[in-house]
Amino acid sequence: MVANRTRPTLEKRAKERARQEKRKQKEERRATAKATKTPRPDGEEDPDIAGIVPGPQPSPWGDDEEL
Repeated sequence: MVANRTRPTLEKRAKERARQEKRKQKEERRATAKATKTPRPDGEEDPDIAGIVPGPQPSPWGDDEEL
């Protein structure tokens, strides 16, 4: 019966080690990405939201033309 109890414990430890290693790799990737990221100069508009005006947006399908 002792063998039955030690096996899950060893499996849990192995899983936890794998989780810790994965976490460590993620942190390293994030740190690398953060270090290589080029900062946008102040005053420059974000290209993802360039030209967007606050408020209701026109329909991309042209549904407003029928009204």
